[in-house]
Amino acid sequence: MTVMDLIRFAGGAVWAHRLRSVLSLLGIAIGVGAVILLTAIGEGTRYFVLAQFTQFGTNILAINPGKTKTLGMPGVLGGTTHKLTLEDADALSRIPGVEAVVPMAMGMGRVEAEGRGRSVNVLGVTAAMPTVWRFAIGQGEFLPAGDLNRATSVAVLGPKMKRELFGDRNPLGAIIRIAGYRFRVIGVMEPKGQVLGYDLDDAVYVPVANAMRMFNLDELMEVDVAYQSATMVDRVVGAVRQILIDRHHGTEDFSITTQAAMLESLDEIMRIVTLAAVGIAGISLVVGALGIVTMMWISVGERMSEIGLLRAMGALPRQIFLIFIVESVMLSVLGGALGVCLGMLGAFALTLVLPGLPVFVDEQYLVLALLVAIGTGLLSGVGPARRAIRIDPVEALHAE
Repeated sequence: MTVMDLIRFAGGAVWAHRLRSVLSLLGIAIGVGAVILLTAIGEGTRYFVLAQFTQFGTNILAINPGKTKTLGMPGVLGGTTHKLTLEDADALSRIPGVEAVVPMAMGMGRVEAEGRGRSVNVLGVTAAMPTVWRFAIGQGEFLPAGDLNRATSVAVLGPKMKRELFGDRNPLGAIIRIAGYRFRVIGVMEPKGQVLGYDLDDAVYVPVANAMRMFNLDELMEVDVAYQSATMVDRVVGAVRQILIDRHHGTEDFSITTQAAMLESLDEIMRIVTLAAVGIAGISLVVGALGIVTMMWISVGERMSEIGLLRAMGALPRQIFLIFIVESVMLSVLGGALGVCLGMLGAFALTLVLPGLPVFVDEQYLVLALLVAIGTGLLSGVGPARRAIRIDPVEALHAE
């Protein structure tokens, strides 16, 4: 019996019971389609999240007060022995390989100008912030460089804040009040958009010394350090850790997080979420496999005479076994192909209905889904095929 004979036998059996075959392969199709659709959403979301963070650069490390391995909330719940100060930031800026250091203090303050105003995030930073965070100036200039401890009453507006306060008018040189303090506007940032729901355009930037005075802060919320090359990360982290331990009297009461490590953690988390979704969708594949097993089991009982006749004509048990295996695989391949089409159509439909939803169909998952479908067909056909080869040809013909 040739391969074509096997395919002809299997195809004839599938075609003879079209309705039953369609119902069986639909289970596989739904499972494969669900897997492809969910992986497309998961992969798209993963790439979106990573892109949101990589836009700030990768050669950055963040230092926060408190030890994350103790209470997990540095600067909020984690008690610190020594606070991060502007002097700490200044000491870190002298590390070889460090390009810039941005000490940051933040608070919520009411910003007012020309009879308009509302409360927004006020970020105290330094002149190096646009370089380190990869922000661009849209109009005017950013905060002037100088002594970190020197308070200068100048401010830079986010584009959304500028529109709300001044509309289409030029705000440069205008006087605004932030938390009751007078500031002169010297610049407006380029639009940056949102990151995970946080609007970067709806903010005001002032010198870090001014922010600490306005909000009565005696410590920094964070210190960001930009270094020259990714190959230097271990050396820079070691130098930062040693300097701060020496300045904090031998206590490591701070946390250092590299951007690369954070991106790796986010990537791993998103992959786990995607795999969990795939596992849930895989339940449909199990249901489809049970449908094929049921159909093939019934088919063996209905085709007793055919099996007996084939055996009487000299067909080997191995050939009978292969007939039912090929039939099962044929159903799963057809279901898998249909599922791939359904999954890709579903992903395309989602991009039309929800343009903001990140969807990315990875070719590797398409191939994997088809291979899983074929494997499901093989496993589903083993039981019925073994039942078929155990049938005695004489009894099969006699029963007919």
